[in-house]
Amino acid sequence: MGIGAEDYIDRMLVQKYQEEKVDNHENMESMVDPEKMLGAMNDYASTLRNMVQLRQRLNIACYAINARTARYQRSLGQR
Repeated sequence: MGIGAEDYIDRMLVQKYQEEKVDNHENMESMVDPEKMLGAMNDYASTLRNMVQLRQRLNIACYAINARTARYQRSLGQR
């Protein structure tokens, strides 16, 4: 399997876009410090992880409370 335009439409697209100029991101200086961005993403991820763990613990506690306070009644059809 070769790389490149295989039919007429692909060849036309290659011809159309081969002269287009694009930004070279390797030569541009970022306005955001990558270390600060990664630190913020890490903080967000750890906060979300903690919230999920707290929610799971709360669900377990609520389930235990509901199980202890549940009162079961016989239905009319059962004896």
